[in-house]
Amino acid sequence: MTTTTSETQKKPNPQAWYKPTFSPEHGVYVMLLVSFLTGAAAAQNWTLLTTLALVCAFFGFQAEHPLVLQIKQRKSVKPRFLVWGGLYGVICLAIALYLYLRYPILLWIYLGAIAALIIDAFSVFHREQKSILNEIVTFAAVCLSAPFAYAATTGTSSTIAIGLWAINTVYFCSTIFSVKLRKPKTSSVVPGVVYHAIATLIISGLYWLNWLSLVTALALGVALLKFSLIIWQKDWYRDAKIQFIAILETSSALIFLAIAAFSVLPTRLPVL
Repeated sequence: MTTTTSETQKKPNPQAWYKPTFSPEHGVYVMLLVSFLTGAAAAQNWTLLTTLALVCAFFGFQAEHPLVLQIKQRKSVKPRFLVWGGLYGVICLAIALYLYLRYPILLWIYLGAIAALIIDAFSVFHREQKSILNEIVTFAAVCLSAPFAYAATTGTSSTIAIGLWAINTVYFCSTIFSVKLRKPKTSSVVPGVVYHAIATLIISGLYWLNWLSLVTALALGVALLKFSLIIWQKDWYRDAKIQFIAILETSSALIFLAIAAFSVLPTRLPVL
């Protein structure tokens, strides 16, 4: 009994301040990477600054996680959240500043990300972080990685980059309405149908304005097809294990990436 008690006392505390924090939101990792790669594809190049932008976006996302946890547990200060949130934040800000000094055009992307962070923190404080509006704002902020990759690589902005941000945003926001179908209180298909109708109009408008090519715009069809299949198999989707949902969402996102990325690449890639 003494040995068992001693071993229990020596067992490391997973909440110790030196234990790194990592966001468990695997879907956001996919969203960030897919959006970033579409932006890099539109830039038609990959440089050291592109890599730095990806690292910056990653650490920015990681810095948000302990901040949210600390706000949720605002009655007590958690050193672990402050230490790692601060460390991730410093790395993100240092790279962001370096990139800004090279390309000031990045400022508007930074301002958008900061605004979304403030809105998210406010929503978490009022326990409304799972509201549809806040999730749309959060997803839109993550999808800023598309124009971020483009601007950090080329030093410019373009309507194509903005169009890619828009189609990434409306594509991934589709997941919000799919996941809501798994919960009894939000199982109505009406909000999802209305959202996808609006999303189709938005992307059609961007195609009409020549901000998106026809093939890029058609990438939204992956979300429309997926949502239609989910409605068709609603009972299965509602009761399916989360692993199957993750596989469905990840595979769909990769198909979307393939269509969107290849649609903005040149006919022939330059030979290095």
